[in-house]
Amino acid sequence: MNEQTQQEQIITALDATKDEPRIIRETGIDAKVASLIEPAINAAGFRLVRVRLSGLNGLTLQIMAERPDGTMTVEDCEIVSRTVSPVLDVEDPIDGKYHLEISSPGIDRPMVRKSDFANWQGHIAKLETSLIHEGRKKFRGRIIKVEAESITLEADQATYGAEAQTIIPFDLIADARLILTDDLIRDALRKDKDLREGRIPGDQLSDEINLDGGNAGAPESDTDN
Repeated sequence: MNEQTQQEQIITALDATKDEPRIIRETGIDAKVASLIEPAINAAGFRLVRVRLSGLNGLTLQIMAERPDGTMTVEDCEIVSRTVSPVLDVEDPIDGKYHLEISSPGIDRPMVRKSDFANWQGHIAKLETSLIHEGRKKFRGRIIKVEAESITLEADQATYGAEAQTIIPFDLIADARLILTDDLIRDALRKDKDLREGRIPGDQLSDEINLDGGNAGAPESDTDN
């Protein structure tokens, strides 16, 4: 396969992930906020990862987002902040004052789309299912296979009575995130470097704006509703 064909396949894969739905979604007030801001985030060229309202520092509304290629910079976070703030001001979904925090998913990221599991196959993740599956609801292991409707985890720690490999349907996964390891850090840094050096084509937004990378987070802002 020649280099041009490989690049075309990568670009096609990136385009497909732009509109990929999340399989893990919020509940309650988090879900309400997500439904309000996700269309605006998508229109700005980003993807919503997670919304979480916590009691940190009074109330903190954390919004995780990323570009379709999985990167996110401080400047990107500022763009998302400017994008969602007017929506939140008009719709006013949260009573009282809160801190608005925009961040990247980070290296030990939540996994909310099927492509997240495929992109980080070979790494260790911890999952929680919505129903008891194989006698339990909490799982940890290396992602060794990703199929259309399920993933297969291979236990990285010996657990008495547990199967070495477990197939978990996507529709049972309620929460999932990567476990921070040296291998994950190395692969995440390599992928970021490849994006910046052009070995992996970036998305349109990154081509149009010259930005510096990193595990980004925008300055917090206070919102009084």
